[in-house]
Amino acid sequence: MEHFLAIVQSSDDAIISKNMDGLVVSWNSGAQSIFGYTEGEMLGKSMLVLFPPERREEEVHILKRVLSGARVDHFETERLHKNGNRIYVSVTISPIRDRDGVVVGASNITRDITQKVKLEAAARLSNAILSSTDDAVVSKSVNGIVTSWNPAATKIFGYTAEEMIGRSIELLLPSDRKDEEKFILERILNGEVIDHFDTVRVCKSGRRVNVSVTTSPIRDGWGKIIGASKIARDITAQKLAEAQLRLTSRVFTDTNEGILITNAEGLIVDVNAAFTHITGYTHDEVLGKDPLTFRSGRQSYSVFRAMRCALMRDGEWKGEIWSRRKDGEAFSVLLSVSRVCEAKGAITNYVALFSDITPLKRHQEMLEHGAHFDALTNLPNRLLLSDRLQQAMANCQRQSQILAVLYMDIDSFKSINDAFGHSVGDELLVAISQQMRDGLREGDTLARMGGDEFVVVLTGLRGVEDCVQLVNRVLAACACPVLVGGMELSVTTSIGVTLYPNDNVDADQLMRNADFAMYEAKRGGKNRFHLFDANQDAEVKTRSNQQSRIEQALRQQELVLYYQPKVNMRSGAVVGAEALIRWNHPERGLLAPASFLPAIEKHPLSERVGDWVMATAFMQLDAWAQAGLKLPVSINASARQFLDEQFTAKLAALLASHPRIDPDMVELEILETSALEDMGAVQKIMADCHSLGVKFSLDDFGTGYSSLTYLRRLPVDILKIDQSFIRDMLEDTGNLSIVKGVIGLAAAFNRTVIAEGVETDAHGVQLMALGCELAQGYAIARPMPAEQLPDWVATWDLPAAWH
Repeated sequence: MEHFLAIVQSSDDAIISKNMDGLVVSWNSGAQSIFGYTEGEMLGKSMLVLFPPERREEEVHILKRVLSGARVDHFETERLHKNGNRIYVSVTISPIRDRDGVVVGASNITRDITQKVKLEAAARLSNAILSSTDDAVVSKSVNGIVTSWNPAATKIFGYTAEEMIGRSIELLLPSDRKDEEKFILERILNGEVIDHFDTVRVCKSGRRVNVSVTTSPIRDGWGKIIGASKIARDITAQKLAEAQLRLTSRVFTDTNEGILITNAEGLIVDVNAAFTHITGYTHDEVLGKDPLTFRSGRQSYSVFRAMRCALMRDGEWKGEIWSRRKDGEAFSVLLSVSRVCEAKGAITNYVALFSDITPLKRHQEMLEHGAHFDALTNLPNRLLLSDRLQQAMANCQRQSQILAVLYMDIDSFKSINDAFGHSVGDELLVAISQQMRDGLREGDTLARMGGDEFVVVLTGLRGVEDCVQLVNRVLAACACPVLVGGMELSVTTSIGVTLYPNDNVDADQLMRNADFAMYEAKRGGKNRFHLFDANQDAEVKTRSNQQSRIEQALRQQELVLYYQPKVNMRSGAVVGAEALIRWNHPERGLLAPASFLPAIEKHPLSERVGDWVMATAFMQLDAWAQAGLKLPVSINASARQFLDEQFTAKLAALLASHPRIDPDMVELEILETSALEDMGAVQKIMADCHSLGVKFSLDDFGTGYSSLTYLRRLPVDILKIDQSFIRDMLEDTGNLSIVKGVIGLAAAFNRTVIAEGVETDAHGVQLMALGCELAQGYAIARPMPAEQLPDWVATWDLPAAWH
C-alpha cells in the first residue's frame, strides 16, 4: 500500500478520488501541480470548483456513468486553475466499489494537455496560412531536397507537392543560375538568413518567373541545422511595372513633347523639361496652378468646355489649341489629354501631352490667308466671299431677316490708270476700300472681285429703307476725295443691289443679279444704285415718285389745312380745334393724310411738310385772333420733325413773329410711339417748348404701351384716347376697359383727357358717364376748311342726348 501511495504522489497526473456526491476524498501532488489547490484546500470540497460554469453539466453526466459502472476514458475538456485560468485536460474516470461491489465513488486521473492543444492549434493555423498565402513556402534539406511544398508554390511554379517533394530544388533554377543554390546552402549552414533575394526561377511550363526569396535555416531540438525554409514571392508583374516605370520616366524626361500632369482637381503636380523649354515656365512656377492660367486670348472657353465633356465621357480629348508662353507670346499646340483612374474608377490624375506646332500653324494661316484674301487690299476675295455669302443666307432664313448684295464698279477708273499709271490706281483702290470699310458695320463683308470691282454683303436688314441708307453711305464713302501720290483724286461708283430672300435664288445667281443691276446703274448715269428685285424696285420707284409728287404739291400750294373742333360734351363749350393736313390733288380730289404721309415718313421731306403745317396753323390762329375768335389749335408734329435740333428755335421764331397769338393757344400733338423712341431727347425738347408757354398732348394714347414711369416723366398736359378704342368701346368690353384705364390714369396723374373718334351720341353719353367730358369726332363735326369754322362755332349746339 505504501508503494502504491508513493506512485500516486509522484505522478505528474492529477489522481483524485471522490464520493458519489462529487466531494473530493483524495488529492495527490500532481493534482496540486495542475490545478493549484493543496490537498487541504480540496478534501471534502466539490469537484465543481474545477469546472467552468458552462461545463458543470459534465459532472452530472460523469457521475451517472460511474454509478452505472461505466468507465470514461480520455475525455478531453476544460477545467479551471486556482488562479482562474482555463486549462485543457484529458480525464479518465473509473468507478470505486466496496467489498460488496457497490459503486461508492470514482477515481479521476487528469492529465494537463494545454500545451498539446496549443501546439495543435498553432499547427492548424500554420497549415491554414501555408494553404492560403500567395507566397510559395517550401522547406528543403541541407542538400537541397524538397521536404514540403504549399499550394502557392504549385500556383507559382506549376509543380504539385507530389512532383516536388523528395526532388532537388535545383529543378527550379535556370541553367545560368545553378551556382545560386550552392551559395544559398553555404550561407544557411552558417546560420544566416537571406532576406528578399531577387532572382529568376523556371516554371514547369518553362516560363521564367521573377521571384523575391527569403531563406532561413531550420534547426532540430539541439540547435543543429537540418534544412532550410524558403518563402518565394512572384514579383514578375512588379518587375514589369518597374521596367515600364523606368521607360515612362525616361520618356517623361527625354521626350521633346511637353508633358503636364494634374491632380483630380486639375491643378498641376508635375511637368517635364520639354514643358519648360516650350512655355518658358519653370517646374516650381507652375506647381499647383490651373492649366487655364496659360490660356491664350485666341482660344474661346467653349473649347475647354468641350474638352471637359470629352474627358468625362470618353476619358480623353485630342485637338489643337492656342496657349501663351511666359513672355506673353501666343503659341499653338497639338494637345492630347487623358484621365488616369484608380482600380475602383475614381479619377486620380489628368495627363496632357503637347507639341509646339506654332511654325506650322503660322505657315498654314499664311497660306489660308493668301487663298482667301486679296493681296492688294487685304479684303476677302471671291472664294471667301462665296463662303460668307452662303453663311449669311443661312442666317437670314433662321432669323427671318434680309441681306443685300452690292456689286460695285468704280466709275472712270480706267481713265485714272491711263493718266497716272497702275501704281497710282492701286493706291487709289486701297484708299477707297479703306473708306468703304470704315463706313460699313462690323458684321458686313466687303470683298474685292478683281480690278475695280467690289462686292458688299449687308446682313441683319429689317427692310428696304435700312438697305437704302447703307447703300447711300457706301456711295458717299466712295465719293470722298483721297490723297494719292500728293494728288487729291475723286471718283464715284455705280452699285447694283439685290435682296435676299426677296430675290429667292442661290448665291451665284444673287451675284449675277447684283452684277446686272450694277450695269443698270451705270446706264442710269453712274454715281447711283439700282435695285434688281422687281417688286422692291417698283416699290422704291413708286415711293420715290410719290415723294417727288408731294414735294411738287408743297411747292404748288396744293396742301391745305382742315380743322376739327373739340368740345366739352357736358357744357357745350368749344375748347379748340385740331389742324389736319389734306392734299387738294388736281386729279384725285381731296386726299386724307393716310393716303400720302406714309410715303414721306422718316424722309427729310416730312420735316418740310411739318414746318409748313406749323407755319400755316400759326397764320390761321393770327387771322382768327384779328377777327375776334380766340380758339386754341393743336398741331401734329412728326417724330423726325419734333426731334430736329432746330425745332424749339423754329417754334420760338413763329411765336415771335405772331405776337397776337398767346402761347397757351398753341397745343403740340406728338404720337405716343414717337415719344417712346428717344425718351431723353423728347423730355428735353418738351421742357424747352414748355418754357415758351405752349402745351402738349400725347396722341393715340394706349397704342404705344408706355409704362407709368414714362407717363410720369413726360411733361404732357393732355392725353388723347385713340379713336380705335373709342369706336368699339360700346360693343367690346376690352376696349371699354382700356378707355376706363386711360381716364383713370389721366385723373391719377392730373392730366386732362380727351377722346377722339366720337362718332355717335351714345359714345358721348358713355364717355361722360366714365368721367371724360372733352371730345372730337363726327358726332360733333367733321374736319372743315378754316373759313367755315367761325360760323360753325357760332351755331354749334349739344345733341339732345348730351343735355
